[in-house]
Amino acid sequence: MFVTIRPARIGDLPILEALIPESARLLQAGYYSSEQIEGAIGTVFGVDRQLIMDGTYFVAEIAGQVVGCGGWSKRKSLYGSDRARKDPDPLLDPASESARIRAFFVRPGFARRGIGRQLMAECESAALQAGFRSIEIVATLAGEPLYASFGYAAGESFEIVLPNGSSIRVARMAKSHGKPRTESAE
Repeated sequence: MFVTIRPARIGDLPILEALIPESARLLQAGYYSSEQIEGAIGTVFGVDRQLIMDGTYFVAEIAGQVVGCGGWSKRKSLYGSDRARKDPDPLLDPASESARIRAFFVRPGFARRGIGRQLMAECESAALQAGFRSIEIVATLAGEPLYASFGYAAGESFEIVLPNGSSIRVARMAKSHGKPRTESAE
């Protein structure tokens, strides 16, 4: 199974808007109720077009079929789709703030095949190349094991209140990648 990772494009929106609910409904089902999942689709579980425009959101393809997506962000928002945001999303300072891992979803028939791991490796590499030395995640209960396997430590757990009145429990996770490299003067 050869997986290609590439930056997402605006033209991918219809595919992503179908893949994300499909993934959430099936892969989050062991962790959240149907009411919670449906309440999160479109707001917490959704597309953030800003990530696509920033070039920090990726899709995973097998034989030209999009089978997963995920990204990182250099902006303040910790999670959620752009439909849930009313205010501007300012840039982070890589010298003093953490990049964000955002919106990882895999098509259910392709789960547990390393696609999330490949997307995660791509995101971490890109965030480090952009000068960030720490990364934060607001992880769903289903995503927490993947991020822990990459060395992210769980911090506070909290509830995100959803538009339908239910809520989902998530965990804030973080990882430091060390101090920025400096060029030595010779």
